[in-house]
Amino acid sequence: MKNTFVISCPIDTYSGYGARARDFVKSLVEVNKYDVKILSQRWGNTSKGFIENNKKEWGFLKKLIIPGLQEKPDYWCMVTVPNEFQNVGKYNIGLTAGIETTNCDIEWVKGCNKMDLILTSSEHSKASFINSQYQNSENEKDIIKLETPIEVLLEGVNLDIYKIIDKFKNKELYNQINSIPEDFAYLNVGHWMQGNFGHDRKNIAFTIKAFYETFKNKQNPPALILKLCRVNSSIGDKEDILRKISDIRDSIDGKNIPSVYLLHGDFTDKEMNEIYNHPKIKAMVSFTKGEGFGRPLLEFSLINKPIIVSGWSGHLDFLTKDHTALLGGKINPIDKSAQIKGMLIEGSQWFDVDHNYVNHFFQEIVDNYDEWLEKAKNQGYHSRSYFAFENMKAKISEIFDKNLPELPKKMELKLPGMDKIKMPKKNNKLKIVK
Repeated sequence: MKNTFVISCPIDTYSGYGARARDFVKSLVEVNKYDVKILSQRWGNTSKGFIENNKKEWGFLKKLIIPGLQEKPDYWCMVTVPNEFQNVGKYNIGLTAGIETTNCDIEWVKGCNKMDLILTSSEHSKASFINSQYQNSENEKDIIKLETPIEVLLEGVNLDIYKIIDKFKNKELYNQINSIPEDFAYLNVGHWMQGNFGHDRKNIAFTIKAFYETFKNKQNPPALILKLCRVNSSIGDKEDILRKISDIRDSIDGKNIPSVYLLHGDFTDKEMNEIYNHPKIKAMVSFTKGEGFGRPLLEFSLINKPIIVSGWSGHLDFLTKDHTALLGGKINPIDKSAQIKGMLIEGSQWFDVDHNYVNHFFQEIVDNYDEWLEKAKNQGYHSRSYFAFENMKAKISEIFDKNLPELPKKMELKLPGMDKIKMPKKNNKLKIVK
């Protein structure tokens, strides 16, 4: 029998951690060395129901979900933030996207040290964990730092889903995007997180204003399509975002203001691929302050369209400077308004893109689109070659062969062999004869 491998994760959620968990589980199943089981968890306020809405691709996961633990797993893995890590199995693995900043909270370091192995998504995240060291104020020699081995496990993309297409199955979605009058649209994908203007992690507010400022008072400006939410896919969430966009627009001094459109709600993987492929969407833009990995950027790169993005953090593992508009800037402290207790902490830093680069490249991609399209084709080739799902599966095998100890396999219950008993001829005493 195979060793048990139990994964506690938000397997059914529309979240980055949910996507990461699904790919990880699928990889383990296909490696075919373990008896894989899932403990399904929530992820904040993100929507559930992903498996049912994508059952052709992911329906097999339902058979792996268990209600709880009946015994100590051989291998135990938690896909979550490190402060939630718990040592439950004979061998314990923490899988996390890591941190978007330069340092993580001390509780994250302590959580990692409960485990036997840490898997994170990028070289940036790995470095942030290693660099996060804390000194005991009462004993200067007492340094709290990462003691557990840490490995980078890339996030591989399913090339059967994320690919160039010319046929669109979701006609309603296609027509919705096609209805805009502009023929050139930038796409931004993410969550509008907390933080004052210019300080939310995905930098959504700044992106919108920079777009308005770049193309105001110009003839035939491009559009900006935002595929995002703040907390969830509710109507209230959508209305909140629309109010924020309207407030930013009202702050712009100009007559001919370009258009910003909102795609709100949850979409399947195939629907996201159709959004990326829509002929009116010409490029992706992200002035993110930091990414543990940056999955939408990888997905979009596979469509061979240009990307404008901050030149710092996790996405530099796969986006290359020769084929992508990587924007310069500075590392600055996280603003108090964006700090989240235990996650985005005081004293840590992230990236602020240079505003001059933003305006320049917004216009540059429009003016020299064919040139950037050729570069994007090379980026797409690079992403498909090194960051496909099969590459992730191979990396898992490599990491586990290197780090996981051989544990005794589960043994089937076997009764002891029966001895043959013969009756003696001359008396009634029994004698065991082997």
